[in-house]
Amino acid sequence: MAKSIIQDDYTKCFMCGANGSYDHLEEHHVFGGANRKLSEKDGMKVHLCGNKCHRNGKMSVHHDAITSSKLKGIAQMIWMKKYGSKEEFMKRYGKNYLG
Repeated sequence: MAKSIIQDDYTKCFMCGANGSYDHLEEHHVFGGANRKLSEKDGMKVHLCGNKCHRNGKMSVHHDAITSSKLKGIAQMIWMKKYGSKEEFMKRYGKNYLG
C-alpha cells in the first residue's frame, strides 16, 4: 500500500479537519473505478469522515460532483508536481480535472 502523497496527517479529515472521534475516518481513493489501482499505487488517497465527508453528507465526495471534482483537481496538481506533466496525467487517468 502506497502512502498518500496528498495528505500527511491521517488523523484528520482532509476536507473538514475533524479528528474522527465522532465520525470515524475512512480512506478514499480519489480516482476510483478502473483507476482505483492507480490511485493506490500513486498515493492518490485521503482520509475523510466516513459519514459526513465520504459517503452520505450533502457535500460528500460520493454525493456531490463539485466536491469530487475539486478533490480530483487538487490530486491532479499534486500528482503533476511529483510525477509529470498534465499530458502524462491525462494519459494515465484519462481526464484533466484542472479545466
